[in-house]
Amino acid sequence: MTLAHVHILLNHFPTIGMIVAMGLYILSFFWKSDDIKRASLIVIFGIAAIAIATFTSGNAALQEIAALPGVSKAAATAHMDAAILAFIFMELTGICAWLALWQFRRIGRMAKGIQGAVLILGMITLGAMTDAATIGGEIRHPEILTAADTAAEHGAGPARGIIHSDEVGKFVTGQAWMWPTCETLHFVGLSLLLGVVLAVDLRMLGFMKSVSFATLHRLLPWGILGFGINVLTGMLFFVGAPEQYTTNTSFQWKIVLILLAAANGLYFTVLDETWLLGPGDEAPLTAKVMAASAMFLWVAVMFCGSMLPFLGNAF
Repeated sequence: MTLAHVHILLNHFPTIGMIVAMGLYILSFFWKSDDIKRASLIVIFGIAAIAIATFTSGNAALQEIAALPGVSKAAATAHMDAAILAFIFMELTGICAWLALWQFRRIGRMAKGIQGAVLILGMITLGAMTDAATIGGEIRHPEILTAADTAAEHGAGPARGIIHSDEVGKFVTGQAWMWPTCETLHFVGLSLLLGVVLAVDLRMLGFMKSVSFATLHRLLPWGILGFGINVLTGMLFFVGAPEQYTTNTSFQWKIVLILLAAANGLYFTVLDETWLLGPGDEAPLTAKVMAASAMFLWVAVMFCGSMLPFLGNAF
């Protein structure tokens, strides 16, 4: 199995998943059901995590098929441009969905601003994902290309997409200050994320027992902020030099570990058994297992990130 196969397995999740998630989200207002609303938010967050693997594997798939006969280069370029835009909106929607889940746990309801943000960003994301998926289908199906696409194939038509992936990549690698700035922000984001993760997980494992989980729950948005910074800067690294990452085994493992760690984070965001822990209370066994696994996963993510230049022979 190659990353092209992985992309084929994953590329329908963002589009179909968002149709289901936004359908549930809108229905929850008509049915006035907070349970359905929370379920839709969990689906959105999950899709945002899967979109990371979908986006990175898509670039690898493009590299594998670019030289094959019948591949539309114009459609492939337009698909990458559309995918970047869809990915950005997907991650913004995922962060807002997570924040809504955090508010449900903390105050028992969503703030109206977050409700509107999830709805608006979700619909934009759905449209952007649909556009990216449609263009992706044209890559190996020249018979369905439009006249504009055919003209673009021969250099006579306008470029498709608001964001151009090649221009973003050239900006990241062409400016002397850009890569070091992203590295610095990546480290800041990682520090925020791991600081919150360690505080929560150590409490679950029996340290700082005088602190209630409700107190630590206030810190979780700082952790998700760090995660968001890392996703943004990581995407810029990837777009700037995708060939360094798509063939690197350490990077592939890093993406898998990030998806597992994101799923782990939902446990501490929405479930009751940790929320009920007061000062001096012992965490249940499930919480301890989740805490230990979270620490392992994020340390493993850091290890794989640090080993990128040394393992995989890609840098």
